[in-house]
Amino acid sequence: MNKVTILLSALLLTGVIASAKTLVTVNGKPITQEEVNQELMQATQGRFNQVPANRQAAFRQQVLKQLIGKELIYDNAKKSGIIKSKEYKAEYKKLEQRMKKELAIQVWQKKLLDSIKISTKELKDYYNKNKEEFNEKESVHARHILVKTKAEAEKIISQLKSLSGQKLKEKFIELAKKDSTGPSGSKGGDLGYFAKGQMVPAFNKKVFSMKKGEITLQPVKTQFGYHVIYVEDKRPSMTRSFNEVKAFIEQRLKMEKFKAAMKKKMEELQKKASIK
Repeated sequence: MNKVTILLSALLLTGVIASAKTLVTVNGKPITQEEVNQELMQATQGRFNQVPANRQAAFRQQVLKQLIGKELIYDNAKKSGIIKSKEYKAEYKKLEQRMKKELAIQVWQKKLLDSIKISTKELKDYYNKNKEEFNEKESVHARHILVKTKAEAEKIISQLKSLSGQKLKEKFIELAKKDSTGPSGSKGGDLGYFAKGQMVPAFNKKVFSMKKGEITLQPVKTQFGYHVIYVEDKRPSMTRSFNEVKAFIEQRLKMEKFKAAMKKKMEELQKKASIK
């Protein structure tokens, strides 16, 4: 294991990456937590928090190694005279011109977007005319234990059917971790919430006929094998309230107005411009 890898592993183990401002210095140049966070957000398009927890530390380590590599190359480029070369200066000038234009466009568009206001009446009118858009189907939160044979499933059911409440849930999770061949086994068979139609027909039909806190007393056969199902929770179909979706509606209407304003502005600018 090289020195860089040892250092990064130590940082991860001591929690420095999660808390410190400066993580490492490379030839005197600090690399901060903020820089790592920015790279992570760019790499995941702002969805780093959706990366599985067991992969986040490795992802952080990878990004930090990349930033260290960039600093090493940049430092060597300076020492070898790259940034004083004609080629570097020419490319830098081109980049500077592109960035000046792109930044001016971004600021111009943001100013236009910020000028657009949506009234409460507009928000409520949209909600009342499009309530079906905010309907949510009936859903269940279920767990399952998947095994290859009917006999295995029946054996599991025999260990569960006399239990109820929290004891049933705990035993189900225990057996799912031990016996389930499905990918959710390590999570206690947890499938999370899902609506009708998201699971294969036989599974879907059975799980939506069950009550909260129940298990299947007969194995459910699908193309994947035999399932023992436990319903942890049920949610009835519902329509989200205005307050719950207000921000979403505002953003949608604002973007629609922004597109219309952009189109109108472009038409005005083209009329005034000399385009040959």
